[in-house]
Amino acid sequence: MNPLQPYDMRPLIRGAVEIEETGRGLLPHRLPRWARRQIPDRFMVQTSAESAGVRLAFRTAADTLELDVQARRIAADADTPLPPSVYELTEDGEVAAAAAVPVGSRFVFTFERPEGEIVPGPDATARFTGLARGAERDLELWLPYHDAVELLELRADAPVTPAPDRGAVRWLHHGSSISHGYRADTTTGTWPAVAALRAGVDLTNLAFSGNAMLDPFTARTIRDTPADLITLKIGINIVCGDTMRLRAFRPAVDGFLDTVRDGHPDTPIVLVSPIWCEPVETAAGPTVQDPDRDREWSVAAGTEDDVLLGKLSLQVVRAELAAIADRRQDDDHRLHYLDGLTLYSGQDAASTPLPDNLHPGPDVQRLIGERFADRVLAELTPELQRSST
Repeated sequence: MNPLQPYDMRPLIRGAVEIEETGRGLLPHRLPRWARRQIPDRFMVQTSAESAGVRLAFRTAADTLELDVQARRIAADADTPLPPSVYELTEDGEVAAAAAVPVGSRFVFTFERPEGEIVPGPDATARFTGLARGAERDLELWLPYHDAVELLELRADAPVTPAPDRGAVRWLHHGSSISHGYRADTTTGTWPAVAALRAGVDLTNLAFSGNAMLDPFTARTIRDTPADLITLKIGINIVCGDTMRLRAFRPAVDGFLDTVRDGHPDTPIVLVSPIWCEPVETAAGPTVQDPDRDREWSVAAGTEDDVLLGKLSLQVVRAELAAIADRRQDDDHRLHYLDGLTLYSGQDAASTPLPDNLHPGPDVQRLIGERFADRVLAELTPELQRSST
């Protein structure tokens, strides 16, 4: 057995827009430093720091791999036990191995107590054994989507080198907690990862739980990030947070698209409207937890009459996004619109309901990912794949 040796992780990191040297290791970020300084609340500080879609991509013949990490997860308190985090190795789009690792630090946060206190915890190690098959393999090591992960050291018993560039389409996606992966079992079960692995594309997931709010700093980050395909899933956070009226929503969408286009004048952009969410289909937000149910269950605090006064429902958002795309397509032939109901509809909800009336469970996350891969990525990426080779 060969001894484990440390290897440089920086050239292996995928799915991050910036990598910070911490003194102990490397901290991948999904927003650059200047944008992080503009984050308006503590909840987004944590959710934007989480590792949705971030992974290490490498080639190795190692039988054993170890990754030391310092991870931080959001929690309601400092003491309640949390399930372990799952680190996954994939090969050719399939999970080849997984390691369950205890959670380290906590970001103690609730919307009733939003201070966001950090409670330090121990480092941990994700260990994979029995990997060798007599030849080098191209692997991706996916970090848990719900943890902010500082990478301390990667060790292996055979050389680890960056995965070769095969010209895969670089897909950049922005969305809400649904795209971030909330309620998925593991990172490879989040719908963007399901879609990316199925279609063989290179994912950068800029979905921020609770914070797909058409923020200018997010648009500027997308503008400055290399991509062959951009998808923007807009609306659910704005409606569920009741953060905009129709008058503000229309120009905010145009402004977001204008900023992205400044950096990507010819890149295909798909504007995706919200999937089915019964509480706010026709009623206005905000969504709140139903106090009469024992478990989390979302209901609308607004009404259909509020929508008549300019508040937003999902039906209004879908109609507005479709109209905006239609208008802009006169001058922007690479802008596309996708109705989110083609990914998950009311008919789907009748057979496969959302566990909290708002977020997809693991089964629906996979369903959305497979549909997105087959109906969007399979249609748009072949041309992009050819043009990149």
